Parts: sequence; structure tokens; C-alpha cells
Amino acid sequence: MERSQFNSVTSESRVPSPEPPTSPTSGQGPSSVGYVAASLDPVIEEAPPWFAIWTRSRAEKSVADQLDRKRIEVFLPTVKRWSRWKDRKKQIDWPLFPGYCFARFDPRGSLDVLKCEGVAKVICFDGKPAPIPHVEIEAIQRLVETELQFDPCPLLHEGDLVEVTHGPLKGVTGRLVHKGPKTKLVLSVTMINRAVAVTFDAADVRKY
Repeated sequence: MERSQFNSVTSESRVPSPEPPTSPTSGQGPSSVGYVAASLDPVIEEAPPWFAIWTRSRAEKSVADQLDRKRIEVFLPTVKRWSRWKDRKKQIDWPLFPGYCFARFDPRGSLDVLKCEGVAKVICFDGKPAPIPHVEIEAIQRLVETELQFDPCPLLHEGDLVEVTHGPLKGVTGRLVHKGPKTKLVLSVTMINRAVAVTFDAADVRKY
């Protein structure tokens, strides 16, 4: 009799388990109110642009080394050149664009670049560092990794007035009529409306 009363009391004192919350729309399943789905898409940071750095004479390699030590991505394109020493000739890596190297950095951090010994300035436009299109740098990077023969030459356009910089006609000016590995230059005598064409290596002329 006592056991029966104990069981009755225990049964009545049990607290029923709460029902799981239901969706306010369907009436079934757990509620999604208050939950926000987290986005798992990775955040892709855009790489900083390339800039041209004007260096002091023969300081290109030193500047590039300093930027590298500062963990700034740097690109110094070079070309093989023969250099004559006292009693022999030696092949060396010569800057493809003497006086320049290229670096990739946030323009707000230009001061770190300018503090490098040998840096003259970062090339700017309207007072701000002028970014170089990535495709232009990539093209030069791909070129220097090949076995192709290449040499720097002035950026000229057909029709430009140019000056001869080497050879027996050094200092002579004329009109560029054909641009290629061999540049065709026209020397004119305007008073008699006559001209003569002569061919030069592209590296032997510059814009006048």
C-alpha cells in the first residue's frame, strides 16, 4: 500500500519535457528565427599595382635589394652585356631600363620606398604615384625569362622627329618613317622638297 502511494506521488511530480519550438510559418520543426547564415565565400584581396622607381646612376641593383629586404615585391629586368675588364671580357647582367626598377606596393606606403638609399623618386602623375598596367610588367617578365635576344629601344612612333645617337651621323635629326628592328629615317631638305631615307638600328635613335 505504501509502495503504491509512493509511485503515485512520483508520477504526478514529474515535469513534462518542453515541446520543441515550431516554425511560425509551417508549424513543424525547429524555429529559424534569430539565426543568420554565415557566408563562407573567401575574401580575395586585390594585389597592389606596380610603380616605376627612378634610381640614381648605377643604383638599380642596390635599390632592388633594399626593397626585397623590406618584403616589397620588386622587379629589375636585366639583359646580358659584355663588359671589358683590364685583361678580359666578362658577361654581366645590365639593367634593361637603366635608372629604373619596378615595385609593387600600396601607394600609401611610398615613404618606405623613398627611404631606400639610391631612390630618386617614384614616378608620379598629378602628384600621385602613377600605376603601371599589370599586363605591361607581365609582358617584360615573360620576355626576360626566355632565351630570345632583346635590347631596349626608345618608344617611338612613326612620324616622330628623332635624333641619331650613335655612329657617323650622331646628332643628325630626321623624321621616323618606319619603326622596327631596323628603323628607317628620312633626312629632308625642305627648301627643295627633297629627302633621302637611311636605315639605323632602333637603339641608335631617340626622340628629338
